[in-house]
Amino acid sequence: MEQPLILELAEWLDTPQGRYVAAWEAAQFSGMVANAFGYHAIQIGLPHWDLLQANRIPFKACVAIEQVSNAPRQLVVAQPENLPFDSQSVDLLILPHGLECATNPHQVLREIERVLVPEGRVVISGFNPWSLWGLHGRLPALDPLVPVPAPLQVSLPRLKDWFKLLSFEMDRGRFGCYAPPSVTETWLARWAFMEKAGDRWWPICGAVYVVSAVKRVVRPSLVGPGWKKNRKPVRRRAAVVAGRQFNENSQWHHK
Repeated sequence: MEQPLILELAEWLDTPQGRYVAAWEAAQFSGMVANAFGYHAIQIGLPHWDLLQANRIPFKACVAIEQVSNAPRQLVVAQPENLPFDSQSVDLLILPHGLECATNPHQVLREIERVLVPEGRVVISGFNPWSLWGLHGRLPALDPLVPVPAPLQVSLPRLKDWFKLLSFEMDRGRFGCYAPPSVTETWLARWAFMEKAGDRWWPICGAVYVVSAVKRVVRPSLVGPGWKKNRKPVRRRAAVVAGRQFNENSQWHHK
């Protein structure tokens, strides 16, 4: 039986490339969730990787597709396409590489939209298919650096389109991990200077991205019946005219 992609990713995070990516993403998640408030915060996937440490919401849990030991948070076993939470009950939801590892990413996003409260926040990370790492994975003669195949990686423009369809408004985001494809910690460390250079000169070419979006709810405006618009305010107009006549007569009598 083929191992689920999210479990392959969990193992990959313990490789030199994985630790490099995990360190950068953890810093971005911490910055984006630190000021999120509410009552319930949920992480979907990768339960051993606690990305809610910087958040102060009282109740935190993690959704995983199978039971694991020594999880840092309360664990809920479920599929991300079918979250076991009430509608509009979650204030903050984070999804590290959850869309590209899901069998139905559109359904995962629909479930996120369902369970989030109005103005609730979702933070998502993913591999950038247009980075040097993504191009490396497209070359048939080379072994891919990441466990997620390039065709399954969700580009940021595509994710923005999906957000718009579900009334999410992306309010912040960042690319990172600009080091060229490397397989050893030594070479990754030597390319560390590329982080600042990449942010400045080619910001869209980072190997991974982390974005934050807010669920917007459009409140319907009250519109009265159409017949009210066509009705002539006869009584109101007559009252105004009568008032004018009364004022003129009063002034005349006063003279």
